[in-house]
Amino acid sequence: MSQITYVNGKYLPHSKAFLHVEDRSTQFSDGVYEVIAVIAGNLVDPQLHYKRLIRSLTELEMNLPISVNVLHLNIKEVIRRNQLKSGLCYLQISRGSAPRNHAIPKLIKESIVITARHSEPNGGKGAKQGVSVITTEDIRWKRPDIKSVSLLPNVLAKNQAAQRGAFEAWLVESGEEEIIIEGSSSNAWIVSQSGQVITHPEGVKMLSGVTRNRIIDLAKSNGIEVLEKPFTVTQAKTASEAFMSSTSSFVVPVIDIDGHKIGNGKCGPVTTAIQKLYNAFAQNSCGEL
Repeated sequence: MSQITYVNGKYLPHSKAFLHVEDRSTQFSDGVYEVIAVIAGNLVDPQLHYKRLIRSLTELEMNLPISVNVLHLNIKEVIRRNQLKSGLCYLQISRGSAPRNHAIPKLIKESIVITARHSEPNGGKGAKQGVSVITTEDIRWKRPDIKSVSLLPNVLAKNQAAQRGAFEAWLVESGEEEIIIEGSSSNAWIVSQSGQVITHPEGVKMLSGVTRNRIIDLAKSNGIEVLEKPFTVTQAKTASEAFMSSTSSFVVPVIDIDGHKIGNGKCGPVTTAIQKLYNAFAQNSCGEL
């Protein structure tokens, strides 16, 4: 079965799905995106993804050209046409196509692209065995809280991790304290020696992760203490446990940071508990608004 992609109101074979050469997403990174997990054919936490999408659009003075309900139906149709049971849906909204000009055109219509990909969005082997991460300087623009398609710094950080045999790169704010902000495509977490789960607080320095926010709710409602506060590279390397979270990998234990073994080098009990809580939530997600 050929892959089907949605582009501006049309469902097309993936090989024939194109945007205009002067679409502003390609020339100026002028667009936003979301990635939503699919489990058993259902979207996981679509409401939170749409809420973040609207915020990103608003921050860039863009509009959602269709209603959220229609967008939701379009995404579900892409899932149906691709017979997607487990995987990811990618949604991109650009400002649209216009003759190249840095200034934003007054009369322009946003472009919408929706793709679907079969995968197992639960971390794979890494979710059981754990992964290694590196730390590297955060060189992104000053508004990473907007889920912009401008991802080149993230790409460079992720590639640096791959070149060093690591799964992810944790981005460090320049300065003497070396504060870890988040990962190149994930949120970063540590578990203190006293059992507190710690992650960087929300703000303009980082993306408000949908999986991150759901984990916080699930953990707190199950008696796990969560603190949203900055932590340093040194604190991460001396933590009892560490893990990362994202839409594509759910909850993945981090067992090595820059070559330093974390805890006993295995997935710890707190991380295991959070994995089970989130996986159960995702499996039972109804995917509706």
